[in-house]
Amino acid sequence: QVQLVESGGGLVQAGGSLRLSCASSGRAFSTYAMAWFRQAPGKERAFVATITWNGGITYYADSVKGRFTISRDNAKNTVYLQMNSLKPEDTAVYYCAVAKGSFGSLKEYDYDYWGQGTQVTVSS
Repeated sequence: QVQLVESGGGLVQAGGSLRLSCASSGRAFSTYAMAWFRQAPGKERAFVATITWNGGITYYADSVKGRFTISRDNAKNTVYLQMNSLKPEDTAVYYCAVAKGSFGSLKEYDYDYWGQGTQVTVSS
């Protein structure tokens, strides 16, 4: 059984930064792609970013491109999301997820384990 534990969320002013972490256990972390999704109040969960098994390829939603950076440390079984220049519309619960394979995608059904989520609130 895979367990994912997110941390690093909180309240920040617009223009500020946060770094989310997601620690994984129970699976060969370095074999699988990882991703971050987010769910804003009253909205569907949406793709944010994904990273391949070795960190060689990353992909971002247009809404965060140039502001957010996904990375991973396979020695620590951890994936990160550095969020800069935060905007009020980035307010959401952020979830990390493990892909079913070595390459991620934008679709939720390509991920089979999810964390419990961490709240990010950006004030204007």
